[in-house]
Amino acid sequence: MINAIVLIHAEANRIPETAQAVADIAGVSEVYSCAGDVDLIAIVKVRDHEQIADVVTGSINKVAGVLRTTTHIAFRSYASADVEAAFSIGE
Repeated sequence: MINAIVLIHAEANRIPETAQAVADIAGVSEVYSCAGDVDLIAIVKVRDHEQIADVVTGSINKVAGVLRTTTHIAFRSYASADVEAAFSIGE
C-alpha cells in the first residue's frame, strides 16, 4: 500500500463542502481541516503510483473549491526500538 499526504488549498467559503467531496473519493482514507498554510490535508492510500495520479489529478484537483494541491509520498519511519519493523515499498 502506498500512502500519500495531499495538502489542499481551498476556497475559504467552501472548505466544509470541499472536504466532504474529497473524503468521498475512492482512495482517500481521511481528510482533515487545518489552520495554517493549507486548508485541508487528505490521506490517500492506493496500491500503486499510477493510482496516486488518478486520485489527485483526476479527482481531487477537479473538486469544486480546490485551488491547488501538493502531494507528498509518505514512507513509514520506525523507532530504533522497533525490532519487528521491516521496510518495503508497496506490499
